[in-house]
Amino acid sequence: MTIERIIQTGLNNLGKPYLFNATAFQTAAFDCSSFIQYIFYVNGVALPRNSRQQFTVGEKVAFKNIQIGDLLFFTTIKRKNRKGIEKIGHVAIYLGNDKILHTFRQGKKVKITQLSGYWQKKLVGVKRIL
Repeated sequence: MTIERIIQTGLNNLGKPYLFNATAFQTAAFDCSSFIQYIFYVNGVALPRNSRQQFTVGEKVAFKNIQIGDLLFFTTIKRKNRKGIEKIGHVAIYLGNDKILHTFRQGKKVKITQLSGYWQKKLVGVKRIL
């Protein structure tokens, strides 16, 4: 199944360095959205380049219905857009068992992190791409 291949592609890049605004479709370094875009792209699924754009695709999912392979979108700042919605600033893929796969500035590399606690408090929405 495709979602397992997508996750495996992500896991194959564990430890790769974080680079803000990394170039798309390369594997030397990633930012959060280039990482997600890449692991989907090499498995035949096209996604937009940044996390705000990625949040516009897929099916909205309630947090209580989250599944492996869903994309989780987070705010990284305490500002809201004109509609009063928190701005998207980060994306990760859900691995199940309270784990997310992503790369971020503080972690400085592709890694697996616990969702509950810090990241769950920053969660803005969940999208199912497949």
